[in-house]
Amino acid sequence: MRALARLLTIAETPGSESAAILDLASKKAGRAHVIGFTGIPGAGKSTLVGKVVRSLRKRGYRVAVIAVDPSSPFSGGSIMGDRLRMQDLAGDPGVFIRSIPTRGLKGGLSMAALSMIEVFDAAGYDKIIVETVGVGQSEVDIVNAAHTIVVVTMPGAGDDIQALKAGVMEIGDIYVVNKSDKPEAGKTAAYIQFALEKEDIVGRWQEWKPLLVRTSAVLGQGIEDLVDAIEKHWSYIKRSGRHLEMVKARRLLLARMHAEAILSSMAAEAFEEMRSTLEEMASQGSSLSPVSVEIARRAAEKTLKKLGTSI
Repeated sequence: MRALARLLTIAETPGSESAAILDLASKKAGRAHVIGFTGIPGAGKSTLVGKVVRSLRKRGYRVAVIAVDPSSPFSGGSIMGDRLRMQDLAGDPGVFIRSIPTRGLKGGLSMAALSMIEVFDAAGYDKIIVETVGVGQSEVDIVNAAHTIVVVTMPGAGDDIQALKAGVMEIGDIYVVNKSDKPEAGKTAAYIQFALEKEDIVGRWQEWKPLLVRTSAVLGQGIEDLVDAIEKHWSYIKRSGRHLEMVKARRLLLARMHAEAILSSMAAEAFEEMRSTLEEMASQGSSLSPVSVEIARRAAEKTLKKLGTSI
């Protein structure tokens, strides 16, 4: 377990060591069922994930959890609330929980999370659960990383669901109304069911009609129904041949994020080199567009130099 933790730490940090680990991991990976939990903040995703993990363990699966927590815009660190809520699972040798900060990501996932999926997959975990941060409409990168996407909402969130239709509410394979012990739960479930039947909300695959499940994570209600739905979708994915298709999509997203990370780091260096010029021009009210172009040019030069190629 300590060796795996060390591998995960190396894999999430871009560099030659992580590249070597991912090359090896990719040769062994591609068999695990990746399940994404996303949805409205405050819907109880972490508690629900904890209950789902227990159910999966009872069914004999080894389970890894990647919990993406919000990070501070000042320190870059995060309060690992998800790990705290699942700490009672820490003593189970068949469960590995890893929390990571968002560090400013915009799509609900990060390169670190994708790298960890590859490592967990290669390490032989059967189910890999990725709980995204819950940022709302922009949280759609998970569509390229998970075989099964569970969108979690809660009672009284009708207006939020309406607002999210153009984003996260269109990517689900399974929709969950959590906290269904609350009085408004029936109304929220009816709203989503109506939207599904009228195809106002459609899933990713034409052949799969998204399922709706009501749960109460705190009371432990509906958990087995949810896990049954997840297993049903996994059977569909394997039967339809989309399993390897999703593995390929995940790796393409990882490659894109890796390239963006290299360019971003070089742009940050170039920006710092020209900071004094930028500050002076900003105080004078001058246009910063020409300097921005120069920053981009320097970043390109630095990138090519780092990669061993002359511009």
